[in-house]
Amino acid sequence: MRPSLVLALTLLGWSQIAGCAPPSGPAPISGEVPEARGWRLETVVGGLEHPWSIAWLPDGSALITERPGRLRVLRDGRLDPEPIAGVPQVLAYGQGGLLDLAPHPDFAANGLVYFTFSEGTRDANRTALARGRLQGHRLEDVQVIFRNADTKAGGQHFGSRLLWLPDGSLLMSVGDGGNPPVAFAGANIRNQAQNPGTHFGKVLRLTQDGKPFPGNSMADRPGARPEVWTLGHRNIQGLALDPKTGRVWATEHGARGGDELNLITSGGNYGWPLVTYSLEYSGPRVSEETSRAGFIDPKLVWVPSKAPSGLAYNSGDRYPGWGGNLFSGALKFGQVRRIALDGERAVGEDKLSIGARVRDLRQGPDGYLYVLTDEPDGRLLRIVPDGGRP
Repeated sequence: MRPSLVLALTLLGWSQIAGCAPPSGPAPISGEVPEARGWRLETVVGGLEHPWSIAWLPDGSALITERPGRLRVLRDGRLDPEPIAGVPQVLAYGQGGLLDLAPHPDFAANGLVYFTFSEGTRDANRTALARGRLQGHRLEDVQVIFRNADTKAGGQHFGSRLLWLPDGSLLMSVGDGGNPPVAFAGANIRNQAQNPGTHFGKVLRLTQDGKPFPGNSMADRPGARPEVWTLGHRNIQGLALDPKTGRVWATEHGARGGDELNLITSGGNYGWPLVTYSLEYSGPRVSEETSRAGFIDPKLVWVPSKAPSGLAYNSGDRYPGWGGNLFSGALKFGQVRRIALDGERAVGEDKLSIGARVRDLRQGPDGYLYVLTDEPDGRLLRIVPDGGRP
């Protein structure tokens, strides 16, 4: 499909959903896009309760988190009936629970599994990072190696995706803490996304032990948290690496009409909530500014919001014409969006209608794309070519 047909970026969605004209700005705005062709879905397994993340192990098995607090094993296409033992207690409340997981790059030698979760109480909770050694059907030596330095109230905006980089550092996203009237330090908690002295609304760069990675962008800034790599985020729930170029892509939830695709660079400020395309849930714009010097503009803005979830970079050759594309889950519309790239630009987009809330999206070791659906009876689905060219 030609990029001019795939792109289909439109302002129509804003006027229909929000009742007003979209704010002007430099980012392309995506509304309705055409259906992708040449693919179909296969169900790998069902019976998962609100699955959140999947990661493959060197032996071909996979680990899957369930938000209520269970870690499951998929082996030879079957789900082990018993969850992995040794997972710490999580706060399964609102958007919180057992979240992302990322095996250590040298898992074959050390057996370490890293995972994020929410902990605490409904009135005082935070996002935490733990690791444990997978031995048989149990996590041993489980340690919480990083916690958000501050607690918040409510069950919103924990983040939290993990991504290993080639230099051995671990990226971790932390949400801004929630929507108004959730407060922190006497103001809306979302304002903390601009405060380098907190972890809210940030991407953190950590060592394998949960410490600040040497050379972090905020390390020498007085009052800043040394783990901070980027700031000005609302709630990143998609992180993906282009293995050829080293580019890090992220998708984050806006409010109404402000979901973003961003290219993440060290030290970058992505604007939230000072610079955004979002509307308040009560109606007015969060900010009158969509761009400002010193802030990084998004590469794509979704209007209306699609509620972006898992993000995958397709580095395989299973799908004709789809190599080097990004695939972004959409909770709200039950879709996967395929985003064609030209270097650092989004130049095309279409959709794969899944029919259920998409929570995670990953490329498996076999080169196929896999989808986790966020349902009480969640499924793992495989996207396969269905003849012809996409």
